[in-house]
Amino acid sequence: MVRGLAAASLAAALMIALTRLGSPAAAAPPQPSWIVPDLLHAAKAEGALTVYGSMNEQEALPLWKQFEDATAIKVNYVRSSDTQIMARVAIENRVRQRTWDIALTTTVTAFPQSYLAQFDPPQAAGLMAEARDANHRWYGVYANYNAPAYNAKFVKKADLPRSYDAFAAHKEWNGRVAIVGTDNEWLAAMFSYYGEARARAMIKGMVAALNPALTDGHLALARSVGSGEYWLALNNFLNLTLNVKMSGAPTDYWLLNPVALIFGAVGINALAPHPNAAKLAENFVLSRQGQTFITRKGRFPTRQGVPTNPPDVGEMLKSMKIVPVLFNGTDERKWQKTFNELFKRG
Repeated sequence: MVRGLAAASLAAALMIALTRLGSPAAAAPPQPSWIVPDLLHAAKAEGALTVYGSMNEQEALPLWKQFEDATAIKVNYVRSSDTQIMARVAIENRVRQRTWDIALTTTVTAFPQSYLAQFDPPQAAGLMAEARDANHRWYGVYANYNAPAYNAKFVKKADLPRSYDAFAAHKEWNGRVAIVGTDNEWLAAMFSYYGEARARAMIKGMVAALNPALTDGHLALARSVGSGEYWLALNNFLNLTLNVKMSGAPTDYWLLNPVALIFGAVGINALAPHPNAAKLAENFVLSRQGQTFITRKGRFPTRQGVPTNPPDVGEMLKSMKIVPVLFNGTDERKWQKTFNELFKRG
């Protein structure tokens, strides 16, 4: 009898094990929606991907680790500033050097069209219209909304200007204010919203009253305001202010019209050494998985239906006048010259 019970128990255990092996729970997890099987096969044969990007390593490396884990393709991430990437890409293209596969930075939209390969990734269909290049050469990965910022230890929220006109009334902030010296997109949005004459007069008034320092790099400026080196930023990327705030610094933003919008965009090198891996990577960063991941540190998604972090910022932006700004190389030089003139930069 005992022997019969043991045999029955063994048979039952074997049946349960076989059932589990054949169940969906034991099957391999489904591939992410951004995986294109034929493209994945070709990309794996290439075996590597080189990314030029301006996103800081604390955000970028975990993002690309997700791509590596899903594809087994090794990612080489090369970080530089926006302007350094632009200069490096121009030099390498001139000598036809096959170095990078994709670039992900705010200057991609200003790359000459010949630098970028045409590709229409399936995941691009979920993006806001402004983030899709009509010629399929670049796509917005994150939205850089522009807004002033302040250090709450030195500036009271009640004292914050309610329009750009009001900055000039705060001469007590002279020498305590800064702006990135290449914020020509913000300048273009100001001209568009106020008209050239009024915008020029307003900015001249701010410069005379505040003597703003011209800094290099938006993340560096966000950290400088967070540390109290500067009390206010006339303008910065909203997501970077939030990034520094999330790290515990006493900094915050407030919204003023106009809110200039530029994109951190992705583009594929026309001379990419790993073109299939580049296409797959572009599809990844535009997917819901990639877009949701970038919001963890306060970046704003370009994909519709992905909530902002924190959620209330997205709602607040809906009430503002958003001015998208897209420059080509000629526009960039023209507006930078005007910026330099107004901010007395030699």
